[in-house]
Amino acid sequence: MSVTVPRPVQTVESVELLRVRMPFSAARSTEAANESIDEFNASSQTFTAMESLMAKVTTSEGLVGWGEAFGHKVNDVTWAALESLVAPFYLGKPADPEALHDQAQRAFHAFGRTGPVLYAISALDIALWDIKAQIAEKPLRKLLNPAARDSIGAYASLVHYGEDPAEVTRQISRAQQQGFGAFKLHESSYPAIAAARMQAGAGAPLMVDVNCRWNEADAAEAIDSFLPLNLRWLEEPLWPPDAVEAHARLALRGIPLAGGENASGTEALDAALTARALDVAQPSIGKIGGFSSMLGHLHPHPTALVVPHCFYYGPAQVATAQFIAAMDDDVPLEAPLLLWEEHLHPLHAARPVIELPDTPGLGFAPDMEVLERHLVDRLVLVAAQPAANARI
Repeated sequence: MSVTVPRPVQTVESVELLRVRMPFSAARSTEAANESIDEFNASSQTFTAMESLMAKVTTSEGLVGWGEAFGHKVNDVTWAALESLVAPFYLGKPADPEALHDQAQRAFHAFGRTGPVLYAISALDIALWDIKAQIAEKPLRKLLNPAARDSIGAYASLVHYGEDPAEVTRQISRAQQQGFGAFKLHESSYPAIAAARMQAGAGAPLMVDVNCRWNEADAAEAIDSFLPLNLRWLEEPLWPPDAVEAHARLALRGIPLAGGENASGTEALDAALTARALDVAQPSIGKIGGFSSMLGHLHPHPTALVVPHCFYYGPAQVATAQFIAAMDDDVPLEAPLLLWEEHLHPLHAARPVIELPDTPGLGFAPDMEVLERHLVDRLVLVAAQPAANARI
């Protein structure tokens, strides 16, 4: 008679924080004379390098999971949240992502329903789901959905080109040469968007993200003017982004509205969907709480299409791809149209079709030599050994 020996309960033994900054080029032919976005927007020409704030979680049994917090220029603050608050809370506890996610949300709710604390939770949640899938000996997408796809499509996400129609045309052409057939702009003027439509072709999916640019009256005027351009969606037209009632009114004007990247947690996103304020929901896995907060979006929503947001190049990029592959709806991954001097991992570069790895877990496999070359800071936090927690 065989006896099944129960597996030991794995606990979070250590959390290593790694801040990586990698240079890139947006392949602009000229500098924009007058940008219509601020310098904190990652599509601005002021960005010539992009940061990834990664969390490497090791369990008591030696399994390693990778996660990433949304960051860019807020990484200093997210790092502080991880170092002083969130990672210590996870250390020593059973490596159960859903249980720890709930505990952390309850413990830290007074510190905000979005922002660096939730970004920090997101990173550790992604890493723990990586570990959970490794324990199950399945690719993460197959753990979420046994019928998950092994490849997904992607659309080219362009940066901002100063509302220059000629430059927009050139960049759409560059994306087409790479095999992309769907495109997202970060312009907000009719001439620039019309130039994109002309180059892309009448039937190509064309999306526009205006980064919360307008009030309701200005947004209504813009939507009316964009109607002939057959946009697949208009992303975040309003300031503030959670103006649910105004979004619901604008959603009736004829162009599908997208948003949710900046929602204050799953509850705020769900409220916007209930109010029919969004036609396209865009939760961001490194912002909203990781996989545990995304699970409710695996299956089709009755009134909106879910297309996760993704402006990452580290573990959160791979996590988003794995999640999309597990969704019932076949939606594309956002692929920033950037040129990198080096690639951190096999899925780093923008491409129109992404083949996902069959390895158990997340499948994030960084080139450690590339990572070390671009490492800005590192910190190791160890369970029950505060004296050992130090930068290396």
